[in-house]
Amino acid sequence: MTTTWRHLPAPAREIATAATGAVAAARERDPVAYDVAVARLAAAERSGLVLGAVVRLLLEETHPDGLDGDDVRQVLEGCVRGAAPWQPDVDPHVVLVLLAGALGVYEPGDDESPPDPTAVARHAPLLVADLLAGTGRPLDGYLSAAFTEIARTERQD
Repeated sequence: MTTTWRHLPAPAREIATAATGAVAAARERDPVAYDVAVARLAAAERSGLVLGAVVRLLLEETHPDGLDGDDVRQVLEGCVRGAAPWQPDVDPHVVLVLLAGALGVYEPGDDESPPDPTAVARHAPLLVADLLAGTGRPLDGYLSAAFTEIARTERQD
């Protein structure tokens, strides 16, 4: 955990620690460590919100001119294909929901089978790890930016 998270409340620090562990395990393709980190992440309230913000930030950085349908398809396919050999239960629908949610175009009420928090916790680190591979940067900065953005939005509301 980086020092940038020391000022955060305990629940936010727990999300940061769990997300860091899950993304690291995904990058290393370590199923045992991944399962442990995902369980911890699933238990952390609002982890989906934080990881959704991280995904959005990564999408904005990796696609500065915006995303079209082909870009979304490439991100979806890249994530699912990259994860499938070591996470055979990866669900393309959940990854698509994560992408749509990060882009602000997903309405859970319109989905007949919206993913539960455990499914989000299981798939979001896969997507984050895949997107991070295209940046060459560590997760820490994106997490810090996500927490800052969420705090700013909450203060405005």
